[in-house]
Amino acid sequence: MQSASQLGILNDPHFNHGTAFTEEQRCSLGLEGLLPWGVDTLDRQIERVLGHLASKPTDIERYVYLQDLVERNETLFYATLMSDPARFVPIVYDPTIADACLSYGQIYRRPQGMYLNKNMKDRFTHVLSNWPNKEVRFICVTSGGRILGLGDIGVNGAPIPIGKLQLYTACAGVPPEGLLPIHLDIGTTNAALRADPLYLGLRETTPGDDEVDSIVDAFMEAANEVFPGVCVHFEDWKGTDAIRLLKRYQDKYLVYNDDIQGTASVTLAGLITALQIKHEKLTDQRILFAGAGSAGIGIANMIVEAMVMQGVSEEDARAKITMFDANGLLTKKREDLTPSQLVYAHELQDTHDLEEAVQQVRPTILIGVSTVGGLFTEGVVKAMHVQCNRPVIFPLSNPTDHAEATAEQIYTWTEGQALVAAGVQFPDVTINGQTFHPGQANNFYIFPAVGMAVYATKPKRINDAMFIAAAHGSADQVGQFERDHGMLFPRQDSILETEITTATRVAEFIFDQGEATVERPTNIRAWIESMVYHPSY
Repeated sequence: MQSASQLGILNDPHFNHGTAFTEEQRCSLGLEGLLPWGVDTLDRQIERVLGHLASKPTDIERYVYLQDLVERNETLFYATLMSDPARFVPIVYDPTIADACLSYGQIYRRPQGMYLNKNMKDRFTHVLSNWPNKEVRFICVTSGGRILGLGDIGVNGAPIPIGKLQLYTACAGVPPEGLLPIHLDIGTTNAALRADPLYLGLRETTPGDDEVDSIVDAFMEAANEVFPGVCVHFEDWKGTDAIRLLKRYQDKYLVYNDDIQGTASVTLAGLITALQIKHEKLTDQRILFAGAGSAGIGIANMIVEAMVMQGVSEEDARAKITMFDANGLLTKKREDLTPSQLVYAHELQDTHDLEEAVQQVRPTILIGVSTVGGLFTEGVVKAMHVQCNRPVIFPLSNPTDHAEATAEQIYTWTEGQALVAAGVQFPDVTINGQTFHPGQANNFYIFPAVGMAVYATKPKRINDAMFIAAAHGSADQVGQFERDHGMLFPRQDSILETEITTATRVAEFIFDQGEATVERPTNIRAWIESMVYHPSY
């Protein structure tokens, strides 16, 4: 019978080298005879992993294989991801992760983080103390209340914080041992899931706002007690919860919401590049949002702040932004608007027709965060093009079937004149002999870099201005060749280099603001590079 220590070595993903244990290590650790005779290099192990992945018929099966791999050999998992991020990020995160969430009850194998629920409210400190690593630097926490375009799926949203934190490491080199994914189960409004025999969450509906706030208050207090200085990354909470909780904690704890601030930042990055291509200023644009939830409000607020930084008053900046939701244009006549929506309500004619809204508002930029697939019809897109020669059109909803339009449709309907970024990666499009590479406004350009900057500088607080700095850091890395082919974001094949550059930009800004709690180094980039995780034995 193997000893506990031997089993522990081979079952510990942080320490396990698998077939890469040397002869000397096998002898000293008592592993002789427990592994095949051959000793592999890390590169040879990656080759074997790639062979396994090639034999899988679907991306969801590749996802399952890779999640099993990270539970066996963390180094090999990250070495694989970082060997070809453009290939593997869509497998471990969007769009494949949507399928993983939908089938979570069927594909669940091992816990990859912590699972807290509202009934533990008075014991959060004790429960969090069960996590074996006491040096946690980041927690990514979700309630599962608004996952991608899938709505409230409760504990089935647990893969989201797992995947988000894996991208911290794969895209920006944040050391994985300090990352903790958490699902905070407050119940679900999804009756079908509550009745599903394989559902793994609480079979209760969600409480009201006051009780949610009380639960999350207890969680935040406990998290900061057990892991002092931890940064809490809120992910995929119900829209009204997301906005309210960010406002509740952003001046008290080190916290941010990627759906609000990360989405806003990557959208702003795409807009900066698009407007540089057009040689126009952000303050001269008219912007229409299709969707007025937490993502839309977050993007609008960050655009307003960016305009204010360019010398426009907050009132004038808001006047340049109009919103359209399931009940039509946000106008002064509407009586169903939240306070965060009301500031974008204008004196306009009510309409439930998006094409009519475009004709009335005459926007130069159209941003879709509606989760309504096909909302940007040919009539809508052509209405944009009629009054703007080079419209900027961002169908940001995901997964793919929720996108407001495809890149091919937008390029075709505007004769290749539109500047396009989507929430998913659409294939290249050729129009009149010219090939366009539609951009993917994916938050992974932003939040891992912000994470690395926060990891390095240990700031007192996180604010929107840091995400605006990240947006500029990303946009500045899009070269002229890429711009000539319609690309609004950096290439994904060198994402680690890109993210380190962006992280350096954000870290510089944090030091300039006086928010850092560590001493400013002479060479910030070299300092950050010294902290980057490199998978090796």
